Amino acid sequence: MSGTAKTFMLMAAMTALFMALGFMLAGRSGMLIALAVAGAMNAWAWWNSDSMALRMHKAREVSAAEAPELHAMVERLSARAGIPVPRVNIIDSPHANAFATGRSPEKGAIAVTTGLMRILNRDELEGVVAHELAHIRNRDTLIMTVTATIAGAIGMLGNFAMMFGGSQDRPNPVAMLVALIVAPFAAMLVQMAISRTREYGADKAAAEISGKPLALASALGKLSSRAAQVPSEVANRDPAVAHMYIVHPAIGGGRDSLFSTHPDPANRIAALEAMAGGAGDGGGRRSALDVGAPRPAASPWN
Repeated sequence: MSGTAKTFMLMAAMTALFMALGFMLAGRSGMLIALAVAGAMNAWAWWNSDSMALRMHKAREVSAAEAPELHAMVERLSARAGIPVPRVNIIDSPHANAFATGRSPEKGAIAVTTGLMRILNRDELEGVVAHELAHIRNRDTLIMTVTATIAGAIGMLGNFAMMFGGSQDRPNPVAMLVALIVAPFAAMLVQMAISRTREYGADKAAAEISGKPLALASALGKLSSRAAQVPSEVANRDPAVAHMYIVHPAIGGGRDSLFSTHPDPANRIAALEAMAGGAGDGGGRRSALDVGAPRPAASPWN
């Protein structure tokens, strides 16, 4: 099953969860009010998501004159990806990471940290830039915003459950439990699963755009190790932004945890090596990550 199909299935599950929860609560009015408020909040956030994310990271847009090599790279890879050239931003931070934002390819922007540019070579940087361009081309920001809207509505329904109780005169304890605990937790898991699915899809597309899957694999190994050593100050203040980065600021190991917004780095590296035909020094990169998980039998993209 393709990553796109998995994403739409997960989004459908999120929508079904929301609808089921609405039926369990005390009245249609409470559901509609919660949906309207959550929808308005998330619509505002989506419309301003690019400027909010860049401002939060104190990113500065750079011109072709200020960063000629980076701009040339973005322009060349954007042409290969078939999308408009996004705005190019640099974040002055020792934390090595990158992200893309923008509600559409026409409004796209990428941001890379100075820490990332210091530790990657040219081919590795191309792989990272291609990954972020893939997110823009795939409209992953839009997909994640839709799921965030539904998840926000579910969370607000849980709060409204405290006010409206149940669908009858007496509060329904089962509905209250589902509204307050089960539904928001399930929505969080679905949201994280969608994020992990999109990372695999962006890795695959990046390898095709750059033509260098092993370079991206090498970059992921370096960034994962570096992120654990030099964490992101922004992500530490607001963990909700963790899903934006190419690698998670807090690296785990062993498998794709239900509670992580990103796949395990070792699995992503193994998938890229499989895409390249199993060539390259993958073992060295895995040992640099200090993980002992076995390689998956098949690519997560299959």
